[in-house]
Amino acid sequence: MVSRKDSNIQRLKRHKRVRAKISGTAARPRLCVYRSLNNIQAQVIDDVAGVTLASASSLEKAFEGNGGNKEAAKKVGKLVAERAAAKGITEVVFDRGGYVYHGRVLELAEGAREGGLKF
Repeated sequence: MVSRKDSNIQRLKRHKRVRAKISGTAARPRLCVYRSLNNIQAQVIDDVAGVTLASASSLEKAFEGNGGNKEAAKKVGKLVAERAAAKGITEVVFDRGGYVYHGRVLELAEGAREGGLKF
């Protein structure tokens, strides 16, 4: 019998490897992405203090439309950038969360850049 590897376990290994190299500070927090099949979420995190400074998700009540496509990812990126800018954050470190920088993750990053975040 052929056994198939669990892709989420592989993603978590990649995420762990990336997190060993990058960390968010108060001056330059980490923009962390989580995507599921139906939704996408983003957080701006200060790892030194261990606090979330801003977040946005396609699960929010005010969010309209399907949360599992590229348009939704771009909206979430713009929304998290807007909320971060309200707190005075302009520069972040991008953490793709072990996902391939393609599709929805790419669109979220572009939306965040359009919203004013630099990374």
